[in-house]
Parts: sequence; C-alpha cells; structure tokens
Amino acid sequence: MEITTQMVKELRQATGAGILDCRNALQAANGDFEQAVTALREKGLAAAAKKASREAKEGLVGHYVHPGAKMAAIIEVNCETDFVARTPEFQALVKDLAMQVVAARPRWLSPEDVPAEVLEQEKAIYRKQLEEEGKPAHIMDRIIEGKIKKFYEETCLLEQPFIKDGSVTIKELVTNAVARLGENIRIRRFARFEVGVED
Repeated sequence: MEITTQMVKELRQATGAGILDCRNALQAANGDFEQAVTALREKGLAAAAKKASREAKEGLVGHYVHPGAKMAAIIEVNCETDFVARTPEFQALVKDLAMQVVAARPRWLSPEDVPAEVLEQEKAIYRKQLEEEGKPAHIMDRIIEGKIKKFYEETCLLEQPFIKDGSVTIKELVTNAVARLGENIRIRRFARFEVGVED
C-alpha cells in the first residue's frame, strides 16, 4: 500500500512522533492507522522507561489560580534541559498539572508517599465496614486491596485520572510527554491552597 504524505501528517499529529518514524510505522502496519499508532506508542513508552533514570534538574514552577481566586496550586515539574522547559508543550503540561491539583485535590504525589499509619487506618476502616456487612473473611483482603487502589486514585496525583481525559492517569500523561519530548520528566512537589480551608 502506498503511504501518502497526508497519512504521515495525520499520524504525526496524533502521536507527536517524527516524520520518518511515522512513515516507517505506517509501512510496517501496511497503512493501518490504529496499528501504527499502537506501534509508535509502545516504542515511545519503551523509550520513556529508559529515560526514567536520567537526572532531571531543570524545569518550571507552574501555578494555576481558579476563577474567583478562592483556590490555587503551585507545582514544580522537572526535566533535563532548559531548552525543553521553555517549549510550549512542557509549559502546557505544567499548567495542566497545576489545574489537576486544584480540581482533584491530591494529598500525596504517589502511593509510596502515603504515610504507613494513614494506610493502616484506611485498611482498619474498610475491614470494620466489611465485618458489619457480614462479608466472609476469605474475600476481605481482596476487597480491601481494591478499596486501597481506589483510595490511591483519589488521593495520589500520579494515580488520578487526568481531568481533561479520564482514560489517562497523570502518570501516563507524564510518560507520554517523556516519549514526545525525549527527556525524563518528573513532578517534584506541589501545594494546593483554598481560602478558609486548613491543610
């Protein structure tokens, strides 16, 4: 099948991959657009995984103030070079992440940051609820595991569904940006402020 310039252009817009990569992916997929997208994403995610160990000391401190100025967030997102930090795509990512912090109210960055005592307290609450519901002991641990996963999705920024596209988690959003921009990117820290609400 002949791979046209228009096909390459459409694939490039959908994935952010280079022209040559798009042409090669389309040729390998015999012109199948979805197959080419999948191949490029897999390649990008593999590349992103390799970059994860690289030092990220540049970046930006971004912010978002919700209309009405009652809620705001400030966030530090690191990358490897000042060049990438100045790109519109990186700046848009930082703004989206600050907006996520305001809208979704995460308490921690990742599950590893949740204090052990908080986790134990949550598990104790779930166990008590399940006992009161009369759930059999042999399935309790599995149910509690599911509830903890949900707890992480609600309280840990990296596990949350992205507010602009619920099919992607924040962790996946950052990984996709790593694949497109070609540098390691990591969220270092964030803070959320709301008028009249204590931390």
